[in-house]
Amino acid sequence: MEKVTMTLNEKIDEELEKELKESLKNKEFCNLVKRLKLDKSIVKKNNSKLMDTCDELNNCSNCKGLFMCKNKVNGYVLYPSFENDSIKFIYMPCKYQKALLEKEKEMNAKINELDNARMKDIDITDKNRVNVIKWIKDFYDKYEPFCNLKGLFLHGSFGSGKSFLIAALFNELFLQKNVKTEIVYFPELLRNMKDDFSLVEDKLNYLQNIDLLLIDDIGAESVTNWGRDEILGTILQYRMNHKLPTFFTSNLTIDELENHLSLTKGSEDKVKARRIIERIKQLTDDLELISVNRRN
Repeated sequence: MEKVTMTLNEKIDEELEKELKESLKNKEFCNLVKRLKLDKSIVKKNNSKLMDTCDELNNCSNCKGLFMCKNKVNGYVLYPSFENDSIKFIYMPCKYQKALLEKEKEMNAKINELDNARMKDIDITDKNRVNVIKWIKDFYDKYEPFCNLKGLFLHGSFGSGKSFLIAALFNELFLQKNVKTEIVYFPELLRNMKDDFSLVEDKLNYLQNIDLLLIDDIGAESVTNWGRDEILGTILQYRMNHKLPTFFTSNLTIDELENHLSLTKGSEDKVKARRIIERIKQLTDDLELISVNRRN
């Protein structure tokens, strides 16, 4: 009985040896084994998963972004890891997934900050903010339902607190006057709608009708005809027709935003970009905020 068991073990080892010889013909496999300094016995036992790692790394070498990912788990690579002298395989984020995770971390921190923003917390010692603060205080004092007030297109340097200032106004109006407000990070809004088109109609209806709307970081999105004309244009046209105050933050001036919204230099795209800009101008006052980066 023991002899049969040994024979089976020998056959298994022989098969593993054959598989290993075949895998060693693969340059990427050899480089991976050498880089990880793996013993032959470990390589034989984990040959199949190591080949999977090579295949996924090869996919990554030709990848231009998460939308092109061919790996089993989108944005991740099956990669060997050592723990207590044993090898295991875990999913490690690729460079594009790492960038996305970092962006999401920043956005979550920003959302938390904006949720808690209040007008009493606004820094009034910064002279660069005086005009913006006066505008915000004036809007707060004058705001009543159906008051036909213009919103604000607030542009300026990165991290200068543009979103915080408007969020403080929104939170104050909600708490003191029960005004319904919404802040949407524009690039994320478009991504979410693309991921699930069933959300588009309800989301559009909501954003069209909310009392106060901030379209945050407009100009940071990748421009498409759909996002510009069907989403942004539809929201702005409705809010302009119904005189609903609409706010924007951007790192771009209004002229730079118009250029950004022009997909090509063709006359048709220029006209469509101009149409969006004219709606923004109808909806807002234009103020600039150039100040220190408060995110550092």
